[in-house]
Amino acid sequence: MKYYVAAVLFTLISFPLLSQGIVPDTSRETNPLILQKLEQWRDLKFGLLMHWGTYSQWGIVESWSLCSEDEPWCKRNMKNYVDYCRKYEKLKGTFNPVKFDPAKWASAAKYAGMKYVVFTTKHHDGFCMFDTKETDYKITSPACPFSTNKKANVVKEIFGAFREKGFWTGAYFSKADWHCNDYWAEEWATPNRNVNYDIKKYPERWKKFMDFTYNQIKELMSGYGKMDILWLDGGWVCPQNNQDINMPKIAKMARTYQPELLIVDRTVTGKYENYRTPEQEIPDKPLDYPWETCMTMATSWSYVPGDTYKPTNKIIHLLVDIIAKGGNFLLNIGPSPEGEYADTAYARLKEIGDWMKINGEAVYKSRPVAPYKAGKVCFTSLADGTIYALYLVEANEKTISPIIEINGIIPSKGGSVHLLGYSGNLSWKKTDLGLRVFIPATVQKKPPCRYAWVFRIK
Repeated sequence: MKYYVAAVLFTLISFPLLSQGIVPDTSRETNPLILQKLEQWRDLKFGLLMHWGTYSQWGIVESWSLCSEDEPWCKRNMKNYVDYCRKYEKLKGTFNPVKFDPAKWASAAKYAGMKYVVFTTKHHDGFCMFDTKETDYKITSPACPFSTNKKANVVKEIFGAFREKGFWTGAYFSKADWHCNDYWAEEWATPNRNVNYDIKKYPERWKKFMDFTYNQIKELMSGYGKMDILWLDGGWVCPQNNQDINMPKIAKMARTYQPELLIVDRTVTGKYENYRTPEQEIPDKPLDYPWETCMTMATSWSYVPGDTYKPTNKIIHLLVDIIAKGGNFLLNIGPSPEGEYADTAYARLKEIGDWMKINGEAVYKSRPVAPYKAGKVCFTSLADGTIYALYLVEANEKTISPIIEINGIIPSKGGSVHLLGYSGNLSWKKTDLGLRVFIPATVQKKPPCRYAWVFRIK
């Protein structure tokens, strides 16, 4: 591991930290109201993503089995593609998540320390989890057995339950719609994920799809309460790919109803991608724009029976790595076809929350500070100059060593070092690379938490 020169670091942290807000340029959002909202979003750090739809009944990847591309995530359990698509569409007639309890989800997520939620209002398959007027391919259709349930308008119920717990709400919405006859027209084959006709040859048809998309987003922005994030997926639907849905018009409309709305036009760089969303990965270093890693808690975005969930130790380490590089962490859980989380998901949220109760001050409102990571220690900072050193605990580490080396950070003269969860200050001394912290015997035997030990350096 490459260490930074301690003398330089002393200069950096002996003075109040400068604001690390995003500097606007012509290729990014410049509206001061949106930029302020973006900084507030960066303070939240930890959010919940949920992929849920009719596909959960089969325990398969969301939507992609409808796509004819030769990719692993597009595989089907039937050889006849046409028959498969027909059976997939009929899943609407059996989707009945009678155990759906969004208040229980919101409570578990709040305990875990999550601050915002992004829910799949519509994935690429076009099935709507809200009461849209633009199509009957929706959970509130009379043909869907759940439509008679008082919680049938799932999006409304989820956003309402999470707002009651103080969450920001975000609407995941796929710009591509493989059920819409004006995107995948029934007259022609569907060779890949893209629109299956020549837009230049049939501009009136594309105009109908643009209106369809605009109207559905308008429904979400105007009829479902305060919305903080419009999280647009299907990045291939963009001007660069000759599939222009007029994002300026959509953004203007959306912010008429939601003036502070963050818009995330995923993978389409520019003004309407207010923050970027690396998927299932963490950048190697801090980025010069706002970002959020979206990642699955298990192996799949959508529900898979008996799926394998990441250990809590792994999840906490991912969170620490992300925030040390200035990002947010959007962690996905796929509900079951009955409308439940797996017991393991609830257990993970509980264990994450136990850690957050002690160490949350090192997470929320934090910003990156060099050297970001040194060995097993990651760093975050607050606006007042406080530095946190987050020591990543191995699964087999049950006790704390008598001496912890924290390289790359040196407290100013008269500074203090405190272990979160322990009431007293710790003795320390300066080294050539940073500082050496001495751990009392009682703390060595009984650490204040698992997964990551956090030192506050003043």
